[in-house]
Amino acid sequence: MEIKVERDVFRLAEVFTISRGSRSEAKVLTIRVRDGADQGWGECVPYARYGETMENVADQVLGLPGDLTHAGLQYLLPAGAARNAVDCALWDMAAKQAGKRVWELAGLGVPGPQVTAFTLSLGEADQMQISAAKNAHRPLLKIKLGTPDDMARLEAVRRGAPKSRIIVDANEGWSGEVYTELAPHLLRLGVELVEQPLPAGADDMLGEIERPLPVCADESCHDRASLPGLKGKYDVVNIKLDKTGGLTEAIALKEQAISEGYGVMVGCMVGSSLAMAPAVLVAQGVEFVDLDGPLLLAEDRDNALKFDDAGVYPPSVALWG
Repeated sequence: MEIKVERDVFRLAEVFTISRGSRSEAKVLTIRVRDGADQGWGECVPYARYGETMENVADQVLGLPGDLTHAGLQYLLPAGAARNAVDCALWDMAAKQAGKRVWELAGLGVPGPQVTAFTLSLGEADQMQISAAKNAHRPLLKIKLGTPDDMARLEAVRRGAPKSRIIVDANEGWSGEVYTELAPHLLRLGVELVEQPLPAGADDMLGEIERPLPVCADESCHDRASLPGLKGKYDVVNIKLDKTGGLTEAIALKEQAISEGYGVMVGCMVGSSLAMAPAVLVAQGVEFVDLDGPLLLAEDRDNALKFDDAGVYPPSVALWG
């Protein structure tokens, strides 16, 4: 089997800011696998928060053996960006070889469109109100927060989008005291979910304080091995393929999380339609979907995913799977 790694850059429609910093482009790795005449592809976004770089992820992929199998991949690479791109590429190639769609091979139901959140990046309150008003027609907005001064931002977004459902993502930026102070106001403003309010590894306080609205584990949840450490602290898990290490583990994590009583959110890094395509399959029927990566781009892949009032649609054969 031949494996190729390409570096691609997609310009963002506007600067995107979270509590850790800002970016104006999405840098991704595109992985292509070929076995004879059959080829598949996948995409990943190396994430510095997890010690990943474009270089070390590419090295992981290029270090794989030529006799790679789909089952063997799960043991050759850890959960993370490298395994994600290869896993998704192998699923794509397997679908082409079988003349079937990936959801058929995986034993999943026929997918349909899913309403997705649209993310407002972190900014000054007046800027976020303008952005919220611009996107007030969207049914679900996700607000990037994570500073001690977020109350004004919350109020501003609600003024700008009075009818939209709202979820917030602190990206590990709050302390327990800040979250406790903000929680009643989150409820007052109709916020439905708060994502990763405290740093992963320093979130035990969530098991000791009252959680008046659902708390979602993002950085604290990578794959099934993460679940035991979430008990009593989180109500929802955010499944991202770049964390799980691909579609294979994402499907298994979804099933186990639901069986253990967690709600499920399916999210993404900022990437192209190729990265979102397999995640749409995992997103079927979950409580919260956040697959808006392509909506944040100024440019996308050919045969990009379709978005409309019904949400994000499953990929065409021409794109993936």
